[in-house]
Parts: sequence; structure tokens; C-alpha cells
Amino acid sequence: MPTSALPYRPHNHDACVDQALADARAICQQQNARLTPTRERVLELIWQSHKPLGAYDVLAELAEDGHNAAPPTVYRALDFLQQHGLVHRIASLNSFVGCTHAGKHHNGMFLICRSCGNVLELTSPEVAHAVSAAASAEAFQPQDVMIEIAGLCPGCHTDAHHD
Repeated sequence: MPTSALPYRPHNHDACVDQALADARAICQQQNARLTPTRERVLELIWQSHKPLGAYDVLAELAEDGHNAAPPTVYRALDFLQQHGLVHRIASLNSFVGCTHAGKHHNGMFLICRSCGNVLELTSPEVAHAVSAAASAEAFQPQDVMIEIAGLCPGCHTDAHHD
């Protein structure tokens, strides 16, 4: 099953999480970066659902684990994960989702369901190329492209039609 189908089609979510953590370990090793137990746990928490988590959601989960983490610890962990391409920040929600293309340079494009809150990272080379071409036409050099598209996922769209 292509990862572009997540999270709107049934899949083994535990495999998602395991793969994300394995990828993170490999990427950090390649980049000679330290994936501390706290950073790894923060990444795991973010991957536990397809709903983005804010820093304070992560902090609350860590507290439930028995971690005595302070907000700066969580912010530093999220910064680290973002810098190494392991999570994306969804600006409109001020929260984070796991990156399904960790370690690869790519535009961040997200479908955000206004009803259930799930976020799907969209892979569309055509859109990425169109953005790049439009920027080039203006002699602009994009460095960080994030596209956030709000709407209804298939499940919520179907539910809305049945009400």
C-alpha cells in the first residue's frame, strides 16, 4: 500500500510507528546526530496517531509516562526532530506530525481534515513542480515550501452527506 494512502485507508499503524523510529535512528546515525531517549519518545508520541500534536500535548503525554519534562525540553526535542526532517510543523494548527518521507528533501504538503483532525502528507511532484516554476518566473528562490489544505477527509465527507 502506498504511504500516500495514509491515514485515510486501513493500515497497520504499529508498522508506521516502528518504521518511523527505525528511519529516525538510521538518519540520526548518518547525520551523526544524537537521538536521545527523550527525542525518540517525543517522535514516537507524534507518530502515535495521524492527528498532529502540539508541544503541550506532548508534554502531557510525557508526564503520563512519568517523565519530569519541562516545556523547554519538549521544544528542544521538537526543534531537533524538525531540523533532521523527522517531523513537520503544521503552522495553521501550531502542532507537529511525523514526516512520511524522512531524510528526503521535499515540499511539505498537507491535507488537514477540519472535522476529525487527521493530517495526510500529500505527495504530488506535479504540485511541487508548479510551485517551483511559479517562483522561478518571479526570480524567487524558494527554500522552504509548506502547503496546508483544509477540508474534509473521505470518512468525514461521507458522514456529512449522511446527516
